[in-house]
Amino acid sequence: MSWIAFTISFLGMVIGVVYIDVDFPTKGFLGMSYLFSVTSCFMVAKVVRDKYEADKFINKIESAKTEKFLNESNPLSLS
Repeated sequence: MSWIAFTISFLGMVIGVVYIDVDFPTKGFLGMSYLFSVTSCFMVAKVVRDKYEADKFINKIESAKTEKFLNESNPLSLS
């Protein structure tokens, strides 16, 4: 669904830039600005996803350390 929305918005912007009644340098500026905003959005999404996955991994490690510590210091443990 997100790829469909992206494709529609991208095509709409391209068509808009092509048919807008301004000079070529202004069209170039609008096109480059749009491409920069699209790549920035992808970069932000990637950074947020990578941070979430890194935090999830760190939390898993911390949980394992805590569980190991609790098992080792449990006076009712059979070992």
